Amino acid sequence: MADRLHIVSFNIPYPPDYGGVIDVYYKIKALHEKNIEIILHCFEYGRERTEELNKICFKVIYYERPKDFFYVLKSLPYIVITRNSIELKNNLLADNYPIFFEGLHSTLFIPELISKNRNIIVRTHNIEHSYYRGLAKAETNILKKIFFNFESKKLKRYESILRSAKHIAAISPKDKEYFSYKYGHSILIPAFHPHEDVEIKSGKGEYALFQGDLSVSDNVKSVLFLINKVFNLIDIPFIIAGKNPDNRLVLAVKSNQNIKLIANPDENKMNELLADAHVNILTTFNNSGIKLKLLSALYKGRHCLVNNLMAENTGLEGLCHFASDASEFKSQLNNLFNISFDIDEVDHRKGILNNLFNVNSNAEKLIEIIFPK
Repeated sequence: MADRLHIVSFNIPYPPDYGGVIDVYYKIKALHEKNIEIILHCFEYGRERTEELNKICFKVIYYERPKDFFYVLKSLPYIVITRNSIELKNNLLADNYPIFFEGLHSTLFIPELISKNRNIIVRTHNIEHSYYRGLAKAETNILKKIFFNFESKKLKRYESILRSAKHIAAISPKDKEYFSYKYGHSILIPAFHPHEDVEIKSGKGEYALFQGDLSVSDNVKSVLFLINKVFNLIDIPFIIAGKNPDNRLVLAVKSNQNIKLIANPDENKMNELLADAHVNILTTFNNSGIKLKLLSALYKGRHCLVNNLMAENTGLEGLCHFASDASEFKSQLNNLFNISFDIDEVDHRKGILNNLFNVNSNAEKLIEIIFPK
């Protein structure tokens, strides 16, 4: 009989079209290919059930996630208390298989499961209280800013539940260092992703590209910075592509004919945009976890220009060009558009990415802690 594992996901991990669910989906896929039978537990909100998950899971169980305002007033973090399902708890207690919790979001029942001597692993996608503090700083809506600040404080208190897990599977070196210091049993398992190899066109592209979820406050703030402070006075075409663009971005783009906004591109279109860009430009004001869009840019795009918060302590610093303010971004862009991307740089990327982010070897590393021999 194959080894069997419970995975509790904060959302339905298909389609794998944003950071967190990309890691969840391709982790499940990699474990399935190693003959691990996955019992997947998904909380439903904003995404539809899919037959695609049945192809790589032994069983998929869905749970409703209530989102009433009432839960904001609770002492537990909103992202945790709204994933309180008695059905889930009973399903996890019905056998003795290991349990892999995706994110702090899904960990509410750890105390009861630990009392049954279960092997529990938690995947930390971020240092959540730090991530929410960053969202609060980037948010302009006062009510959302208040919510994110309160959520950050609640998450900081709640985080100690991780002490009860057998292993914390951190997604970045910086996060691994933090959780090891706090709780002493953290292991680095880099992000799972769809890229099998580095595939980059040599030569030159015609534009700079920013890609990401354009409804997230940090991305909105980043793109507005690039529109208003960087691409306002330079003659380099700039394409912004991603999900559900905020109205502020739609309005900002209208005033600049050199900037184009592409809303909700499909996977093929996004890959085409990544491949044809000359510079992938990525900024963040929230230093938390690892940004999966950075991996996409490095696996499929030419020059990658970032600020420090995007790439520091990820192991990817040597593959990026850095800028810290608008003046440096303009200078770097003007310089990089005069530099062709050659085959030696492709080989350099392959050496680093195929070592750090090899999905096959990282799946084996994960299996060793889930099913110790």
